[in-house]
Amino acid sequence: MKRRVKKINKKVMVGMSGGVDSSVALILLKKQGFEPMGITLKLPVWGEKLNARRDNVCYTPESIKIAEAICKKLQVPYFVIDAQKEFQKKVIDYFIKELKKYHTPNPCIVCNRQLKFKLLLEIAKKNQAKYVATGHYARVRLNKRAGLYELLIGKDKNKDQSYSLSSLNQKQLAHIILPLGNYQKKEVYQIAKKEGFLYFEKKKESQNFCFVSNKALPMFIAKNIGKKSGPIVEQVHYGVKKIIGEHNGLWFYTIGQRKGLNLPKGPYYVKGFDISKNALIVTKNKKELLQKEVCITNYHFISDQIPKKKIKVKARIRYRQKLVSANLFPPKQGRIKIVFDKLLKAVTPGQFCVFYQKDICLGSGIIRRKI
Repeated sequence: MKRRVKKINKKVMVGMSGGVDSSVALILLKKQGFEPMGITLKLPVWGEKLNARRDNVCYTPESIKIAEAICKKLQVPYFVIDAQKEFQKKVIDYFIKELKKYHTPNPCIVCNRQLKFKLLLEIAKKNQAKYVATGHYARVRLNKRAGLYELLIGKDKNKDQSYSLSSLNQKQLAHIILPLGNYQKKEVYQIAKKEGFLYFEKKKESQNFCFVSNKALPMFIAKNIGKKSGPIVEQVHYGVKKIIGEHNGLWFYTIGQRKGLNLPKGPYYVKGFDISKNALIVTKNKKELLQKEVCITNYHFISDQIPKKKIKVKARIRYRQKLVSANLFPPKQGRIKIVFDKLLKAVTPGQFCVFYQKDICLGSGIIRRKI
């Protein structure tokens, strides 16, 4: 009697934007013996004429055609799934809600965990695929000794995207493959060129919030939240302030912002908000934007192991910021304090602070106003 050999499930659902990264991810998986299936999540775009970006940069009709053409050439199945309603509920509603709290939201981190990977994993399961893959520059590794999956910084430090993946959990990471984690961006372009996909050399990379362009953002805020004028205040010295202008609503501004203030004798920078008086506080002194401590809530540790004592970490308070050494303290009343070794500029409530040990991303949390 012949012994049955269990067939290994090599099916993988590849999230495709029509860009070079996700396309090369699919190419690499195919070469590695996987059975890839391409999938594009159709996301919405703000439909106003005021929006300079007429289509979602990652999911334009053109990008869908490119993704479809690549899948056809490589003889792999391709799907387009309408995720517009889910994106509205999970990402845009969150974005507006945070702005109303006078926070600066980070929709990419929220989208990756609450929408993109969640949907991709659900669709993969329905199609009997064990894995999901994307073109992110980061790495996933199983620590066999600890029995835990780890998220690591990508080999290309300039393109590393572990920051935006920092809220993924163990269950998700167990089924995620990131083929570009060990590649430099220039190597990815070389692979695309070698495979005959030359149009990526002229194609612009996606940037900013994919739903609305940076230039159109004030118009989007005005339409969805409205305007609420109030004073712009400069603190002359301790206890003494003077009104030097008027703003249209605190939600139009973020800490450290310089552009759009339209104040004479500048430059001025947004220092903070006096919410009770609907006042925007500004300063000419950049040193007033510096601080060493941040307080985070809604914290998430990828290992599910919350520190019980102070630990040494490296952290960043925004995407692409250089990692800075810091001490992370155990939670107290639902909050974690992180004290950096040097002063940081423009710590912004609503943004995510992401923390690491060596190349391992430990997790993240949302920055709040008070320590």
